[in-house]
Amino acid sequence: MAPAKADSSKKSDPKAQALKAAKAVKSASTFKKKAKKICTMVTFYRPKKLKKDRNPKYPRISAPPHNKLDHSQIMKYPFTTESTMKKIEDNNALVFIVDIRA
Repeated sequence: MAPAKADSSKKSDPKAQALKAAKAVKSASTFKKKAKKICTMVTFYRPKKLKKDRNPKYPRISAPPHNKLDHSQIMKYPFTTESTMKKIEDNNALVFIVDIRA
């Protein structure tokens, strides 16, 4: 099987490439030099960059946080000593032991 000649026909001839490059250099529109900034202050101030908002691709925590002190966690158990039993009988008031964080 003979090698295909399609590869050589796709590329333009070297003379045309050279002429195209020479034309680009002569026009010099692509090689403009940037003007150098002149430092007018004695003090250097760090440039303030653009701070973008976070746009996460996936959540960094596996599960959403839940409230650790729900209604059943705050009141632990009723307080049942003699003094509290007296309070229940006299004042009709219940006394409970509650969570420290409540």
